[in-house]
Amino acid sequence: MDTHGFEERAASSGGTRSLSTAESWDLLRQAVVGRLAVIHDGAPDIFPVNYTVDHGTIVLRTAGGTKYEAARNQSVAFEVDGYDLEVAEAWSVVARGRAVEVRDVDDLIAVMGLPLMPWAEGSKPHFMRLEPETVTGRRIQVSGGVRRP
Repeated sequence: MDTHGFEERAASSGGTRSLSTAESWDLLRQAVVGRLAVIHDGAPDIFPVNYTVDHGTIVLRTAGGTKYEAARNQSVAFEVDGYDLEVAEAWSVVARGRAVEVRDVDDLIAVMGLPLMPWAEGSKPHFMRLEPETVTGRRIQVSGGVRRP
């Protein structure tokens, strides 16, 4: 897993700038809503999720069902994005890797102590760690974007 990487920046092209791995992780830590992308029944599907970052991994909690079955021990993508009104700039971060169900007792006790409360009512007994192989991000200067005065 490349959590430090090197400070790779693409030349500005049309107002788009690549982020370093460290900048991408910083944005992952700040966002509130993520999207988990999986393959289900041979087609892509995407689910909004709440999550937390823990030791270079992304941890989420879920019930059984489509999301759980499609993600568990599979390659997935995870995306967060946002918009900075101060500078009229959008950003997006994508992590790609494997979603591994937390089963080890010590690790399960550790993730149960994370600030990760389900939004929807009902039992969410499954914890998964996305172990990223890549984390990439970009900032996009929005032409004609709305700026805060």
